[in-house]
Amino acid sequence: MIFARHDILEEIIVSKYAEEINKRRTFAIISHPDAGKTTLTEKFLLYGGAINLAGSVKGKATARHAVSDWMEIEKERGISVTSSVLQFQYDGYCINILDTPGHQDFSEDTYRTLMAADSAVMVIDASKGVEAQTRKLFKVCVMRKIPIFTFINKMDRDANDTFELLDEIEKELGIATCPMNWPIGCGKNFKGVYDRKENCVITYSDTEKGTKEGETQKIHLDEEEKLLQYIGEEQKQTLTDEIELLDGASAEFDLDKVQKGDLTPVFFGSALTNFGVEIFLKYFLEMTTTPLPRKSDIGMIDPVENDFSAFVFKIQANMNKAHRDRIAFMRICSGKFEANMEVKHVQGNKVMRLSQPQQIMASERKILDEAYAGDIIGVFDPGIFSIGDTLCMPKSQFKYEGIPTFAPEHFARVRQLDTMKRKQFVKGITQIAQEGAIQIFQEYNTGMEEIIVGVVGVLQFDVLKYRLENEYNVEIKLENLPYEHIRWITSKEIDLDHINGTSDMKKVKDLKGNPLLLFVNAWSVGMTLERNKGLELSEFGKE
Repeated sequence: MIFARHDILEEIIVSKYAEEINKRRTFAIISHPDAGKTTLTEKFLLYGGAINLAGSVKGKATARHAVSDWMEIEKERGISVTSSVLQFQYDGYCINILDTPGHQDFSEDTYRTLMAADSAVMVIDASKGVEAQTRKLFKVCVMRKIPIFTFINKMDRDANDTFELLDEIEKELGIATCPMNWPIGCGKNFKGVYDRKENCVITYSDTEKGTKEGETQKIHLDEEEKLLQYIGEEQKQTLTDEIELLDGASAEFDLDKVQKGDLTPVFFGSALTNFGVEIFLKYFLEMTTTPLPRKSDIGMIDPVENDFSAFVFKIQANMNKAHRDRIAFMRICSGKFEANMEVKHVQGNKVMRLSQPQQIMASERKILDEAYAGDIIGVFDPGIFSIGDTLCMPKSQFKYEGIPTFAPEHFARVRQLDTMKRKQFVKGITQIAQEGAIQIFQEYNTGMEEIIVGVVGVLQFDVLKYRLENEYNVEIKLENLPYEHIRWITSKEIDLDHINGTSDMKKVKDLKGNPLLLFVNAWSVGMTLERNKGLELSEFGKE
């Protein structure tokens, strides 16, 4: 009888876990810079009641800034340079948004963030179509095989031909499109969208920036007189013709294909004027999945049937001046997390209590008592976590698949201007490197006296300089180096001192002491391999 009661209790607990986990939706927002990604994010928060007034990254006349842009450099430049995590409740769902940098120089941070998402929202500027960074980020989504939902933004401005936009998405990104709604005009002639599922027109109304959606009305396609009154004869005829063409030519909606990443549902609207945002959000929540099982070295880990586990996908120091600390961001992959519970840090082989677990809303923090699979939590990091680390229950023993390191493409030698601030300099540059934004290398056979920084995009150099000055009170000078190719040495039997390289080759080591070679020219890599029998080189860093 006691056993039966215990089993029933366990069933109730698992049922409660399942209920909470099934409410979760965790997605990333990706786009080329200026497509309106941050604006769309803020409008989602507005509908969820997480904020009362959206900020604007553009207007210098206002002191407000986008909620998701919390770094001082982001506020000054009006761009996102680091991912933010935002959580809000809407219509019975608990939504975790991962807002990513749009600029290509920060694509490594975006890649890591996509590792923590179950789906992605791709924002495209209606007047520009598929842009360079959209292609790059899309490829990352394809590698992860995650569902992609498309929001074609800025319909309140002049836009490209709608059919051409869809054709471009299909040709450039290699994914089938299924428009869920259809725009009626654009720019000054933008009248709203036709909802294909409901067979009605949703009228467009401009609103004051930063407020919720204005007054819209639904006009069923059968209400001809009312429709003519609103959109006119010409636009009604165009809409009728386009609907007919759509029904015959576009891909049919297939949720299975969407969830496999083979078909993208497409929506049209204007994030700035709040039109089409809530329509998109409602459809998106119906179509996207609950937290998905995740791959580990012992197989797939189910979010409901397994106890707590998580992995670190981001580390950020000095998130604001009131909190001079390091936060490790973790995606909970399974089970329930409770404050003060004992967990195992697998890579460190250490059982520990996670200090002050927090829900993060950009730079705002709230101490958590509990969280579930799908949630993102921030925990204080005393310097023990690395990106890709796994946490699980003390009796468990598995690792989630690692997060690959991008090979840097630009290098510079770093010199501090005030040698008396050596301690702050080493601390600052090491902490920023541990976040994954930059990689630092030392000259082979020397200590930290000579530091070389490698970055994926040159704008990271500006961020490094800015952050060292503003967060660590250290001024630096960067001297650009000609190296463009980096290779980790993976062979164990090679004597590094006797490698017969080319004149443009440089020997360095990374933070973990792993030996690397830098080259100016690509042909030098092949030449060095030819000259050194048994030498093995890799473009990817060791975990």
